Amino acid sequence: MRIGELARRTAVSERSLRYYEKQGLLAAERTPGGHREYPEAAVDRVIRIQELFAAGLCSSKIAQLLPCMRDTDGGPSAVATPRLVADLAAERDRIDRTIADLLRSRDTLDEVIEAARGR
Repeated sequence: MRIGELARRTAVSERSLRYYEKQGLLAAERTPGGHREYPEAAVDRVIRIQELFAAGLCSSKIAQLLPCMRDTDGGPSAVATPRLVADLAAERDRIDRTIADLLRSRDTLDEVIEAARGR
């Protein structure tokens, strides 16, 4: 499929898809005319990339992780290294700390809102 179709099917901009390719996150074949052609599996790959970005991972970490994931279900493949597992555990811990910070901020805001309402 061409880049426009992949963009439509994944709700990701063509610019982002080009960025993913530049970062080594997504691969495309080239037609004789130089147009990008993506396989059907690119849809799952782009969705997975979006999920990982949404989780707060940077593109270099995603590039390390993607070869260790199956695109169809996101499960691990046999090539996950102990180092990658440790890095991902550290990322998960960072996300947990961020969630805890956000919850504390929300609690503080709730207290301020209640105080402002005169309760």
